Amino acid sequence: MKDLVIAGSGPAGLSAAVYASNAMLDFVVIEKFPMSGGQMLNTYDINNYLGFESIDGFSLGQTFRKHAEKQGAEFINDEIVRLEKIDGGYRIVCNKAEFEAKAVIYALGANPRKLGVKGEKELAGRGVSYCATCDGNFFRGKKTAVIGGGDVALEDALYLANICEEVYLIHRRDEFRAARYLVDKAEKNDKIKILRSTQAEEILGENKVQGLKLTNGADLDVDGVFIAVGVEANTGLVTDLCELENGFVKADESGTTSAEGFFAAGDVRTKRLRQISTAVSDGANAVHSVEEFLYR
Repeated sequence: MKDLVIAGSGPAGLSAAVYASNAMLDFVVIEKFPMSGGQMLNTYDINNYLGFESIDGFSLGQTFRKHAEKQGAEFINDEIVRLEKIDGGYRIVCNKAEFEAKAVIYALGANPRKLGVKGEKELAGRGVSYCATCDGNFFRGKKTAVIGGGDVALEDALYLANICEEVYLIHRRDEFRAARYLVDKAEKNDKIKILRSTQAEEILGENKVQGLKLTNGADLDVDGVFIAVGVEANTGLVTDLCELENGFVKADESGTTSAEGFFAAGDVRTKRLRQISTAVSDGANAVHSVEEFLYR
């Protein structure tokens, strides 16, 4: 039985691998994809991670992976299909093998919920973004659209209004789900054009976003489309294992969950800000919690 299994090798899992190596724990990292990095792999340019003025997500992910490997982390390329609580720990069942560990750090992340409209997939990373704070700076002085009606969508629109020439806020319903104070701020912002009871039908452009077609037949001339219709955490394996909150593993900064010896890190857990920097922090905190659990 190993001390620890780290499930996932996005920035949270890779950070956990470095810290677990330094703690001299007996552990493995299980990742179903051949490349590490999680959602970073789909990011064309990252300019807000400390120490890197500009780097593509693939390169940053491989930099993280090489660091963890140099520290001695062992990686298993396999998909976890079942997690079970057993006496003294957990059984992690994969397609090709299974492992037992005293503790688990669950860092399988979350994926942005897609609109499912034409052009979205083709132009992802070429003007279509799911993170305004990550990519907004690339659209400084340009026209953008934000699609969504919750807190994140309103916050994105307000953030982009500080740097963009004009921001269209598009919501399929007449009333926003967001907090009232956010709606009030957006309504009072001259740079934000609110389009209620409106949906996007198609994202226009060939090699980059050039516009947005709406269901009412109108076309918007925009350079960027920010989709903020929620994220879906990868929690299908743990619905009966630990407490969830709004579809995310309920855990604070320590990574501690309702299940003893089971810790969550990165986008999969309940948290306010989902960024590379906060995921890296989660990985470090989770390993610290694992050490306290193992050596209490």
